[in-house]
Amino acid sequence: MKHENKDDSDPRYKVANREALFGVGLVIFNFIWWYAFAYGLGSKDPSEYTYVFGLPAWFFYSCVLGFVVMAVLVTIVVKKWFVEVPFDEEGDGK
Repeated sequence: MKHENKDDSDPRYKVANREALFGVGLVIFNFIWWYAFAYGLGSKDPSEYTYVFGLPAWFFYSCVLGFVVMAVLVTIVVKKWFVEVPFDEEGDGK
């Protein structure tokens, strides 16, 4: 059986590229969120920190709340915009 080279016309590549861009966007958003809260609120003198649930506010907002926000965003993106694609080659007949 002769193996054919697939080109970019395979619709699975478009789906994979789109989903990869969603993933990169989420990573960039996560980094910006983390950096803004960690260094924005955490750059004060420790004696000036405010606390949320016993944690420094910078840590709570950057790590704890950031995790929750990202978990919700990833769930929404996967459920709304990700689609299942077959892994087998089209027309393989198997």
